[in-house]
Amino acid sequence: MNPVYHQAKFINSSPDLRDTPADLGKEIAFAGRSNAGKSSAINTLTRQNGLARISKTPGRTQMLNFFEINPEQRFVDLPGYGYAKVPVAVKKKWHELMEKYLTKRKSLSAIVLVMDVRHPLTEFDWQMVEWCQHTGLPLHILLTKADKLTYGAAKNTLLHVQKELRETNVRMSIQLFSSLKKLGIDEVHAALDALFNLEAVEKVPHS
Repeated sequence: MNPVYHQAKFINSSPDLRDTPADLGKEIAFAGRSNAGKSSAINTLTRQNGLARISKTPGRTQMLNFFEINPEQRFVDLPGYGYAKVPVAVKKKWHELMEKYLTKRKSLSAIVLVMDVRHPLTEFDWQMVEWCQHTGLPLHILLTKADKLTYGAAKNTLLHVQKELRETNVRMSIQLFSSLKKLGIDEVHAALDALFNLEAVEKVPHS
């Protein structure tokens, strides 16, 4: 366990790139569908229950939320996508915000993709995998809510997702995770350590 992540603190929420912190150092962005447990995962790995806002209404993360680990390292909670019952125009705005961030943010160094272990590899998940493949960004996958399945069923899902993604040539690691049972915290800390220490890659914008 790396206690440095327990020192995480909220910086700000940004509705567009103009209000984001200085584009320096390294950022790891957390992406996932609105009901995948993204905010819960951030709270669990930082040991701060109220750091990332959790709502019983999926899709409440509508902005880019920045958290400082230290002056050179940050987490970014990206808008949840694909589930929330919100107007199409709002979903379009979220999509545009994410695309701008993913394309233009120089300090973005890696993606943590959060998937519900019961519903992995949705269309959104594949879009994020393809983005990492296109840009060369490393990817760490959290299969969350592992406590909802038996260990055997969760392990089978893990192996299935690994097999499905084997042909993508993405620099990837994957694990089971449960915020409720505190499962996989040491593993995700080790993955974050590795991702922050990787050399930055130059992102390729959309053509």
